[in-house]
Amino acid sequence: MSDPIMENTAPPAAPVSARKSFNRFFSLRTPVGRFLWFGLLLIALFAKPLANLVLHAATSNLHSYILLVPVISLYLIYDRRDRLPRSYSSSPVLASFPFLVGLAALVSTMIFSTLSYNDHLTLVALSFVCLLTAGAFSFLGQEWMRAAAFPVFFLIFLIPMPDAMADSLETGSKLASTEAANLFFNLTGTPVLRDGTIFQLPNILIQVGQECSGIRSSLALLITSLLAGHLFLRSAWTKAIFTLAAIPLLIVKNGIRIVTLSLLSIYVDPSFLTGNLHHQGGILFFLLALGILLPLLWLLQQHERRRRIWGTATS
Repeated sequence: MSDPIMENTAPPAAPVSARKSFNRFFSLRTPVGRFLWFGLLLIALFAKPLANLVLHAATSNLHSYILLVPVISLYLIYDRRDRLPRSYSSSPVLASFPFLVGLAALVSTMIFSTLSYNDHLTLVALSFVCLLTAGAFSFLGQEWMRAAAFPVFFLIFLIPMPDAMADSLETGSKLASTEAANLFFNLTGTPVLRDGTIFQLPNILIQVGQECSGIRSSLALLITSLLAGHLFLRSAWTKAIFTLAAIPLLIVKNGIRIVTLSLLSIYVDPSFLTGNLHHQGGILFFLLALGILLPLLWLLQQHERRRRIWGTATS
């Protein structure tokens, strides 16, 4: 008589282990679990304004980058997960400042009824980011926040730029871009008469307007330089050099764009001033500026590598 076949009816170990890890992760008995539930509650309370922020960013020429900010911050925290402290201690004093700022911003949205839609969302997003930061200080502590400083700081880009700030930056960028374009016209030997932001060129007259400020691609380049410096450089001063180098490059990029479109309209086809390259060609000049920054990133990496080798050899 053959032995009976015994079937293993026990559930797979992996799902049980994963379920236990999930329950432990969201347990209210752990600081991380309490912070996650706090974050979920905060998102629920801000659900409607956050949904309005997403719609605003999706339809805005200036603030479309906002949609990527939380994804990037979460990825940066996940990437540093092995270097984050495993011990937590509440820091209520440090939590009080962002909490008060967030509360003040939230109250301001109720008091100032004449705010523009964008400025209203600015205050709401500021309140959300500040209250989330206060929760992180309260539940996770100063040491954890120090280790996750950049991903937390990066959430500032979740806040739409106020209208007055955007207008000021566009005006400043327009004037600086006009100076850069004037320099490049002279360097190329192009006959030009200038009156403020107006250039009289052979057969055409152009005026550098607000849309020529390139504020959208400039902001994208600045954010990209911050991210690249954080990911590929180690020391604070090399990161600062790399990010600061992007600022004059923003002006150079805009000047090159104005001169390129002008010369193409003079020598190739006047429609270049009103065509797709004018209205949708910002990505090309963004990539050009990025291509200029990459060699600087490589040089800074080489400098850091040499300093590490020198430090090892002399220790």
